[in-house]
This record gives sequence, structure tokens and C-alpha cells, in this order.
Amino acid sequence: MHRIRDCELSAVCDIVPSKLDRYPDLQKFEDSAEMIRSGVVDAVLIATPHYDHTTIGIDAMQNGLHVLVEKPISVHKADCRRLIAAHSDPKIVFAAMFNQRTDPHYKRLRKLVQSGELGEIRRTNWIATQWLRTEAYYASGGWRATWRGEGGGVLMNQCPHNLDLFQWICGMPISVRAFCSFGKYHSIEVEDEVTAYLEYPNGATGVFVTTTAEGPGTNRLEIAGDRGKVVYEDGKIRFTRTERSVKDVVDSSPDSFPSLEVWDCELPVQGWGGQHQEIVQNFVDAIERGEPLVAPAEEGIRSVELANSMLYSTFTNSTVNLPLDENAYEAVLKQKIAESNVQKTVREQAPVDLANSFK
Repeated sequence: MHRIRDCELSAVCDIVPSKLDRYPDLQKFEDSAEMIRSGVVDAVLIATPHYDHTTIGIDAMQNGLHVLVEKPISVHKADCRRLIAAHSDPKIVFAAMFNQRTDPHYKRLRKLVQSGELGEIRRTNWIATQWLRTEAYYASGGWRATWRGEGGGVLMNQCPHNLDLFQWICGMPISVRAFCSFGKYHSIEVEDEVTAYLEYPNGATGVFVTTTAEGPGTNRLEIAGDRGKVVYEDGKIRFTRTERSVKDVVDSSPDSFPSLEVWDCELPVQGWGGQHQEIVQNFVDAIERGEPLVAPAEEGIRSVELANSMLYSTFTNSTVNLPLDENAYEAVLKQKIAESNVQKTVREQAPVDLANSFK
């Protein structure tokens, strides 16, 4: 926070008082409602267990504070609606911590798709399995990896980034058929492995694969269009561009086994973007100078809807059409919470360097 221009960290809040000892020079609160009404802060950054994103966010905006909320903006789509509805004052800035939108690789991919250079999308495929997590990680908090505390597993904790980028670059699908495994590799009640099949409005199809139990893991995003394909993996973007439209070749070529003439190129990209710092600075600049937000929080409902749809598809053993029936999903989630008999033993850890939390 000391690197952010035009902003001062003036207070911290946590329900565990001992966690505030590291901040001797700041005002400390053990109740978010008290801090929100204290007059000490103009804006809040909400980095709490997921369900509290909604309640604290609503309380903050209703009391005139600007809000930057961690991902996911809420646990389920119905709560997203409630949180977004609280943003009724246009003078209040409401942003989400989708820090990977600052990564120049994903910005370049989005620009390529939106420019039309790739042509109409035919297929998407994202293997996102670099989210390896241990039993120690899940035991580090009583809220983690439970329906009551987190509302899901890998989809709700690690993959909001991937799901946000997926829809940001490729758009939202119209249907989802997913296969989630619950506690397959860890002693948890929520999902730690997912394979999902997507269908888009134009007939394109997609696959999304993730887990917290694979090593060394893969991060490969492949998008195929009518004018070639683009692959992002190992920090490199490779674009294979066809000289002709693939549809034109299929429709008009006299050859039964045509070979496509293509250009191969690696798109130049440097660095990894400003990540969390850039999002916070953008949030401040939006408050101070009206700068457009990199990640408006209202857009966070999309990644939540994708995650909810994948879980609901598994719960109901069916294809889920979007938009998701948010009330039906909320009812099923409440049933999961009511039926849960998980008893977690929390193991306190020393402060962890979160720089390794994503690659």
C-alpha cells in the first residue's frame, strides 16, 4: 500500500485481534461495521472469507464508502445481485481484485480476439492445473474448503481469475456441462478437480480443466478461430494465422485433404503487469480522477455464474443453460450447507509469502 499514489492506509480490521499486532501505527478495529462508520476511512479493500464480501460490501457502500472487493465478489449469483444492487450511487467506485487482467499476455490475447484477426471463435480450451494446494493449506483456516465457509473449492478460490479471464477474452457460453470431483485428492468436502464442456452462442465449443492436486501442472489457453489459432503457454503467445478463411477452404477447396498455408509468429509481450498494485492504483485513480476501472466489480458476476453453473451441473447431473437460475442454485447450496457434517481441525501457520499463490 505504501507504493500507491494519493492513498494512505489508515486502518485495518480483523476479527482475530492478534492478527492486528503487526500494524502498530494504524487504527485497529475488530468489527467491520465499526470501522465503516468510524469516519477514519474513505474506502475499503475487502479481503475476507467469501460470504463476507457481500455483507461488508453492501454495508460499506450504503454508508458512502468506495469498495474494492477481492475475488470472487460473492459466493453465488444471487448474492452477486444483492451486492451489485447496493451500488446505487454513481459517485461510489466499486471495483474487483481481478489482478490478472493487468497481465500483458492476457491483454494481448483479448485484443487479438476482439480485433477479428483470429476470425470467429470455433473452439476454446483452457487447462489450468497449476493451482497445487496441500492438506496444510486447507487446514490453515476453518472456513477453507467448506460449503459454509467458502462456498466451493478450486472454482471459488483459485479459478475466479481463470474464469474471469476466460469470459473477458472469449465471451460467456450459453450452456455448461461439468464434472466436478469433491474431495478426490484432499480431505475436503468441496471440489478439487473439474472438467467442464462449454457451448457458445455461435456454436463454438470449449473445455475447461482445473485441479489443486496436479504437479507440475499446466497453464495452457488455446483459442481456435476461422483464421487460425493462438496458444498461450509457458509465458509465450504463439499465433498461427491461416492465409485463407478455414470456412472458405472447407466450402470451396477442390482438394479432399487440403493443406493450409499459414504464418507462424510469436507475439511479443514483456513483463507480467502491475497485478494487485496496479488494480489498487487504478481504484484510487478512479476515485480521485474518474479513471475507468480495469475490473468493474459488476463484471465479477460472470465468473461467479460460470463457477456456480459448473457445480450445479454436477449436482444435477445435467447440462445447465445460461443465464443460471440463481435462486435454484442458492437453494441447493443452502442444502449442501445444512447437510454438511465436516469437522475441521485448524492448524495455525506462520505468516505465508503469498507471492507464490499464483503463477
